[in-house]
Amino acid sequence: MAPLEALERDYPLIDSNFRMFCASHGIFTVEDFLVHDLNALEAFTEQDYARDKIKQGIAQLFSIILSQRRPWLNGLELLEEAQLNKRCLLTGCERIDFLLQGGLCTGHVTELVGPSSSGKTQVCLKAASHVARKYSGTVMYFDSGNSFSPKRVAQFLTQSSDPANIEIGSQVRMLIIDSLSSLIAPVLGGGGAHGIGYVNTDLSFHC
Repeated sequence: MAPLEALERDYPLIDSNFRMFCASHGIFTVEDFLVHDLNALEAFTEQDYARDKIKQGIAQLFSIILSQRRPWLNGLELLEEAQLNKRCLLTGCERIDFLLQGGLCTGHVTELVGPSSSGKTQVCLKAASHVARKYSGTVMYFDSGNSFSPKRVAQFLTQSSDPANIEIGSQVRMLIIDSLSSLIAPVLGGGGAHGIGYVNTDLSFHC
């Protein structure tokens, strides 16, 4: 947070006297001001000879903070904003991308759950090859069940383009764990429905 001194040039009420008053109460930055009891702070101004000006400074600092914050949003507005700003990675499976309304959301975890041989690994392999080709990014694939098939990935790649023309970048676009169940089941001491977890990581999203 900005120190109060940085505000003086644009806001004359945040002058040295105001900062000295704030400093006497342990307030040196905007963050300090936010976590302070403003009612108690205003009560202390009554003991200061320049109380009117200090009260004006408190009001101005509070108005500065309010002007910088985002407007309040209700649940529907938050949902609409999330949909507008949603960034997705296409899996290459048109029907799955349609059901997911654009693909796998970056920065989110997507889990595929189903019985053995229901196609979970095939979806993973298809998504891995499609993301690597379409987005020129790296896909990290953790194979905990010994089911990874380089041959199958090559088939997916050659279906849509010449492998010699594919450029794979260094940016990690997706992390696939195939499968979570084989990691968790030994810990829990039992079996269950197989799960495959995606962590879609677009590093630019986290910057």
